[in-house]
Formats: sequence, structure tokens, C-alpha cells
Amino acid sequence: MDGRSYPNPYPDYNGEVSPAFTSTGQLTPDFKHLLNNKIRELLQHMEHGLKSADPSDFTVYTGWSGIALLYLHLSEVYGDPLCLQKAKEYATKSLRCLNKRDVTFLCGDAGLYAVASVIFHKLGSAQEADDCVNRVLQMHSTVMKLDSRLPDELLYGRVGYLYTLLFINKHFGDGKIPYQYMQQVCDIVIQSGENMAAHRRIQNLSPLMYEWYGEHYVGPAHGLAGIYYYLMQATCYVSSEKIQSLVRPSVDYVTQLKFPSGNYPPCIGDKRDLLVHWCHGAPGVIYMLIQAYKVFKDERYLIAAAQCTDISWHRGLLKKGYGICHGAAGNAYCFLAMYNLTHDLKYLHRACKFAEWCLDYGEHGCRTPDTPFSLFEGMAGTIYFLADMLNPTTAKFPAFEI
Repeated sequence: MDGRSYPNPYPDYNGEVSPAFTSTGQLTPDFKHLLNNKIRELLQHMEHGLKSADPSDFTVYTGWSGIALLYLHLSEVYGDPLCLQKAKEYATKSLRCLNKRDVTFLCGDAGLYAVASVIFHKLGSAQEADDCVNRVLQMHSTVMKLDSRLPDELLYGRVGYLYTLLFINKHFGDGKIPYQYMQQVCDIVIQSGENMAAHRRIQNLSPLMYEWYGEHYVGPAHGLAGIYYYLMQATCYVSSEKIQSLVRPSVDYVTQLKFPSGNYPPCIGDKRDLLVHWCHGAPGVIYMLIQAYKVFKDERYLIAAAQCTDISWHRGLLKKGYGICHGAAGNAYCFLAMYNLTHDLKYLHRACKFAEWCLDYGEHGCRTPDTPFSLFEGMAGTIYFLADMLNPTTAKFPAFEI
């Protein structure tokens, strides 16, 4: 062990009958009961803890919009109108403290408006929903300035704005945001990546390259894997020619950065095989690999994705905690992604075992996050994951996976 994770105490799947699911992948009533009880318990704990949370943090990542997104998710999982009302309360709270600065889903105004728009839409408040969507679209011109200092990554950059547009269309229907908006953002992201590759003189190795604060990050939060994951999405309307000539060789460049263990470095050039998080390491890179496999039908990507799940299984019960950005719940999502691709019960088993770990929330001696009740660092993210476990075949990593 590297000191960052606990030894995995669970046996891996051996094909035998599981107490958590049937031979056809249906969760057992007993396991669902455990999940539902823990969700209720953690929600009460979270609500109490949020009374002392930062009143000015509106972000999806660590603030009120993230709590609104959790309740929106719970309203969909349970069909509960009370959850939708709670979502509205938190979204309205968020709307009072914008920073008029960042254009991304996770850390900027765009995410707040997108989450609020969907909640208003579901509550039948069409005018309020449209007002929020229009606020998002007003940011488009800022995103399209190539000479601005805006990065291209997910948390603070253009891809974070792109996800916002995709999120709105997912909930409203694909015509809400015209496809040209997504296409234009992808075009400028590609242009930016080509410029950086040319500047670094690595076009022959990787036709696209990106940086954040002077580093070439690899994972989905700040880096290459997240950007390429979106550029390969059908709903982003990148031409098949560009996907083949620019995106695929850039994906292949990332895959050859893999450590012998199957893990990936946080940055290009970092030789330390340490981090096994969604934000840095194999549990986040897997989404790029799965998408590459879907698009290119090349078994090498599937094999590399399977290695990511092995790393997560062995080193994914993190001492950092139970969160989704850098915790056990976030690492468990890679099992669900692989399960939904392959329908191999091994991956459902692994996800259920990580859920069991989260059912013992707070009992392992993990560190307490800076924002202990937030969506990406804290308890809200774990609740989101446990709710996703109730319907594993529809589970998607929040605020990231399409």
C-alpha cells in the first residue's frame, strides 16, 4: 500500500450468489433497504452540517448548487416532489450569491444557472427556466474568445461551459440549445489544443495539447482525459475527420503515459504512481478510454479501461474520504461505467462493495474534507452515489459523465 488508501478488505467477484444482487444483476431488496436507510440517515446529517457551511459558496463543486443538484437527482431517483422543492430552495439560495466570473458548470455561474433552469423547468416555471438558460447563452461570446486567458479544462475552462450546454439539453430535450453552440465550443477547444501542441512542438506525438497553470494535467478535472472525453461525444458534433486525425492520436498519447500498474500520472512528466482519484489517476481516465472504445471499436482501449478498474479496486478506498472528487464514492463510479459497458457482474460486485464501504461512513478514520457536506468533496457526493446504486444501469458520474 502507498499510505493513501486502505487495504481492500473485500473478496473480488467469484461468480457465486451475491447478497447484494441476483444472477441477472437486479439488486436484492435487502441491499436496497440498506442503501435507502443510509441515504436517509446521511441526508439528515448533511442538512444539519450545512447550517454552518459557507453562505457565499454557490458552486456545484463545493456549494449550494451542488446540494440543489443532489436533490434534483433524488427527485428523479425517488419520484419525490418534496426533493424537487428542496432543490428549488437551494438553487434559489445560490442565485443570491453569483460571482459574475467563471463560465463553467462546476465552479462558475453557468452551473448555477443550468441547475436552476432544470429545476424551474420541472416545476413548470417556464419563464424562470428560460431566463436561466439565456444567462448561460450570454456567456458564449466570452468562451469563444481564443485570445482570452480562459483555459480549456472542465473545472474552470471551456469544456466546463460545454458540459453546461449538454446538461441543459439532457434535461430539456436536445433542441433547447442549438447544436451550433456545442460545435463552436469544440472548434475553439480544438484550435486552442492545436496551438498549444504547435507551441510545444509535439504535434507529431499529440496533435492536441492543453495546460492549466503551466502543467499538462492528465485527469478529467483539469486535463486531457476530460477534454478528449467530450470531443468524442456525438452530441458535441466534432467531425469524424477531426476525431480521427486530431483526437484519436492525442488519446493514444495519453494511453502511453500509463504506469506499469495501469494507473496514470496527474501531469505529463510526473513519475510518481501515487494518486488514484477521479480527478487525478485511473478512476478518471477510464471515461476517456471507454468513449474511445465506443467510437473506435479498438480492444486496446477496453483493456486499458479494465486496468483502470483493477487499480481502483486495489487502491481506491482512500484515506481522503468517501467523496466523489477524491474519495471512495468517486472511484466506485468507474466500476459502474464499466458495468454499463460490458454487463460483467464483476463490476457490479465491485461497485456494491465500495457502496458497503460508504455505508460505514465515518467509521474508517478517513480525513475530514474542507467542505465536509459538499457535492464533490463531502457527504452530498456520497449520497448521490448511493442513490445511483439503486439503479446501477442509469448511474453517471455527476456533473461530468454524459
